[in-house]
Amino acid sequence: MIRDWENMSESLVGFVVSYRTGPKTQRSKECVLKFPNVKSSSEAARLIGRKVAWPVGERKIRGKIVALHGKQGLVRVRFKKGVSGQALRDTC
Repeated sequence: MIRDWENMSESLVGFVVSYRTGPKTQRSKECVLKFPNVKSSSEAARLIGRKVAWPVGERKIRGKIVALHGKQGLVRVRFKKGVSGQALRDTC
């Protein structure tokens, strides 16, 4: 579960769908996120630049929404540290 920590009053909860992958590589610092209420790329475009966090015990791995991913409302997030595989499809 990813939370928008910049504006807690407008907190959104999103889910990590997958890592950003290439033909021979997997980037653990970049993930594809889905927010349940965002259905189109125009709605997702308003989220670019917002900061997100994934909780790991007491700490949080922080990241930033950097781009759209497709036309279904998915976004790409770049984290400062790599996100573990336990974050995939996390529904805490």
